[in-house]
Amino acid sequence: MEKAKKNTWVHWSENELKLLRKLFPKEKAREVAERTGRALTAVRQKAYSVGLKTRERSRLWSADEVRLLKKLHPNEPLQSIADKLGRSLNAVYARTCRIGLRKKPRHAPWSVQEDTLLKKLFPKETVNDIAGQIGRSVSAVTAKAYKLGLRKADQYRLWSNKELNLLKKLYPSRTAQEIADQIGRSVQAVRKRIVKLGLKKRRL
Repeated sequence: MEKAKKNTWVHWSENELKLLRKLFPKEKAREVAERTGRALTAVRQKAYSVGLKTRERSRLWSADEVRLLKKLHPNEPLQSIADKLGRSLNAVYARTCRIGLRKKPRHAPWSVQEDTLLKKLFPKETVNDIAGQIGRSVSAVTAKAYKLGLRKADQYRLWSNKELNLLKKLYPSRTAQEIADQIGRSVQAVRKRIVKLGLKKRRL
């Protein structure tokens, strides 16, 4: 059974901080999130607050790396390119944006590798993150997921009274993304529940 994500305001234990300091500089924020049960955004925020940075940020890109990136980008997912270059996914994505590499057209055929990665990521990742990792537009990812019949992991999971109470408490002053991170649900699921409950923001 998947470990429930902790709320972002829950105090970090000394063991959690040790794990963060050990893994985060090695571009392993996701592993920290999985092992602590915290949201990925909460891990990154904590790392920032304690002054941690990934080691890779200071490593310059060589001409050979950029050349290989340009060669692979049209036909391979960004995660695959990152693995081949020995770079983090975030670093590769940032570099593609910086040198103006464009995503594939919406109707370009999907490879088996892309389909496999989409199926793996879709239940828990945001569509924006998936688009960045695969190297497709958000609309292309959404369309392909619909065609494959993919669903978010929490789409059919019942809401507990605790989750509902927390949602009602946070909604007046927090964004849907912040609420999703704290509850451990997708933004889409949170927004649908807000509409269903008829919640309204407080007027100033």
